[in-house]
Amino acid sequence: MLQPLPTAAEPTQQVRVRLFASLRDAMGWSEQLVRLETATATPLALWHQLGLGPEHQGPDEPPTEVRVAINQQFAAWDAPLQAGDELAFLPPISGG
Repeated sequence: MLQPLPTAAEPTQQVRVRLFASLRDAMGWSEQLVRLETATATPLALWHQLGLGPEHQGPDEPPTEVRVAINQQFAAWDAPLQAGDELAFLPPISGG
């Protein structure tokens, strides 16, 4: 009897998180892979998981001045994340 071929390995449950501008400077890193802790991970959950917000900020409060992008498209703070997504946090950028 023939044996079935092995299935492809389960994709890693990680997202690539990217920081820009003043947020990158403040945190000291620009990009890292982060493991999704739950199947319903959101940008807001990762924001808090990574300790990016001020300590006085509540867990349900997204920062009003920071924009979120998933796979290079602006998204809501409560948008669901999938393994393999790229999540970017974009603070206000000034210049001239």
